Amino acid sequence: MTARSPRRRPPRAEGPRAVARRGAPGVPPVAPGLELVELRRLISAPIPARVALAPGDRALVASGAPFEAGAGLAEVLRDGRTIEAPGRAESAPDAALRPGDRWTGPMPGRGRLGRSSSTVTSEALYALDGRWRLAGGEVADRIEAPVSGTVGEVRPGIAITIRPDGRALLGAAAFGAPVRGRLEIAAPLDGEIRAGAIDVRQRGTILVVGARVDAEALTRARAMGVRGVIVAGLAGKERRDLLASGERQQAGRHRLDPFAILVLDGTLRRPIASAQMDVLRALVGVEVGILVDPPALVVDDASIQLPIPPLDAVRVRSGPLAGEEGRWGGLAGIHRFAGGVHLDAGRVTLADGTTAIVPLADLERFA
Repeated sequence: MTARSPRRRPPRAEGPRAVARRGAPGVPPVAPGLELVELRRLISAPIPARVALAPGDRALVASGAPFEAGAGLAEVLRDGRTIEAPGRAESAPDAALRPGDRWTGPMPGRGRLGRSSSTVTSEALYALDGRWRLAGGEVADRIEAPVSGTVGEVRPGIAITIRPDGRALLGAAAFGAPVRGRLEIAAPLDGEIRAGAIDVRQRGTILVVGARVDAEALTRARAMGVRGVIVAGLAGKERRDLLASGERQQAGRHRLDPFAILVLDGTLRRPIASAQMDVLRALVGVEVGILVDPPALVVDDASIQLPIPPLDAVRVRSGPLAGEEGRWGGLAGIHRFAGGVHLDAGRVTLADGTTAIVPLADLERFA
């Protein structure tokens, strides 16, 4: 009787901690425990983007078509409203209309005695009681491509999907319209710019304004022709004040140049992260674009080397030390914090050489 050979057990699959510590193929491993700190992606490429359209807006591009930076993507109505087309829906030429089609004709209810004073191109919405309801207006603004890329999908009245060619520095939020301009740094990472420091010499630029900016500085920047602003945090009040100022100018039929705000963190005042600021310094003087959906700063020039943060660099994103940065010092186990709360913590060596015990949930790292 022959002896049985011992059965070999299959190798045990590695857990996520082991994989993160060892590192993926071609990626250096991280320090023990650092894989438990939330990873925030710094640079992404490619990044699909979306340009929102409202009913009545007209796309100037077709699906699958390439485009260059500065090319027209869409015409958006400044005073869009729902109007009723003359003639019945079942009569020619309206019988061939479908929702989303373009219709050219007089603007009803305008001019003397309610007669039309101009001819406009509108978008067919739906037919009701034998007549087409249209989305139209007399004044249209143009949205230009902030970067080069390819058109994905065009959905009338909803959005245009684009695939930019460049790399993107991801932010937390963005407001306004997609813009393009030359990047300049107007304030340090923990500073704040005042309205008096912005003048017409910065026309056509995208300004990095530090940790925070107020509504007065934003309004002056837009009036001086600045194309966009990059800031660490933007409070809700400043955003509401800026939007209200834009609505008042639009109501007065004043044409507004495209303007965008890219918020890197959120609403709290914190310095711009060193990893983000290093990327912005590398792009000074370069033509870049700001996307609104998703919020990102995009650079087309593939020859520019963007800095990579150290693997053990961490940042405190919340709590009493919010905004502080340092180097990972290892796990500190379960630690008792203010209020008697016990949380998993880590050691962080700050820039001044001191060591702080910080909850793991309050930390982040860039890669």
